[in-house]
Amino acid sequence: MSTPLVLFRFPIHTGLRAVMAVVIGLVAVVGSMTVAHAKDDAAVKFMRRAAAALINAQKKGTAGSFERVVKRYGHVPAIGMYALGNYRRGLQHKQRTSYYRGLGRFIGRYAAKESPKYAVHRVKFAPSAIRDGRSVLVDSQIILKDGTTYDVRWMLIPNRKTFKVRDAQVLGFWVTPFLQRLFENYIAENGGRVGSLVMALNR
Repeated sequence: MSTPLVLFRFPIHTGLRAVMAVVIGLVAVVGSMTVAHAKDDAAVKFMRRAAAALINAQKKGTAGSFERVVKRYGHVPAIGMYALGNYRRGLQHKQRTSYYRGLGRFIGRYAAKESPKYAVHRVKFAPSAIRDGRSVLVDSQIILKDGTTYDVRWMLIPNRKTFKVRDAQVLGFWVTPFLQRLFENYIAENGGRVGSLVMALNR
């Protein structure tokens, strides 16, 4: 039997909590920030729509509502394959659908649990995105109600005629490497079987 998948079990949990908390805190922003501006480029407008969807998910407060936003706006396959790290070849093709579904659930459950703890006052988006190869970077500043501010950089990947969120950087750290370490450690503790992780994510 595989061990339970417990988020933030590893030594750097404090840093990861801070990074994830700020990213998830975006759901609490005031509705006015979702108003699009004509001068904003397509990537920034996409992030405003994603933020509006997160606000609605936060109001509902359920894991399922967050999961739906993750699936719609997040590049789940890209995030999922990166998170497997050295074990990505161990993911069988027939397991992919279940793995991606479980990853969405996993993030949704965590978001529903943590988002009420972080009161965000407002968010400012830069009007223009930065093109860096295939990636598109959108900068934002999140201001909490206690006055604390965080600069958050969103990494998007063009997807058909829109974008998908691939990662977020807070406090100088990208989120997905932390997720990768969590998943790699879990797989290693369960005999190197990726299937154990897939089962745990779907519980």
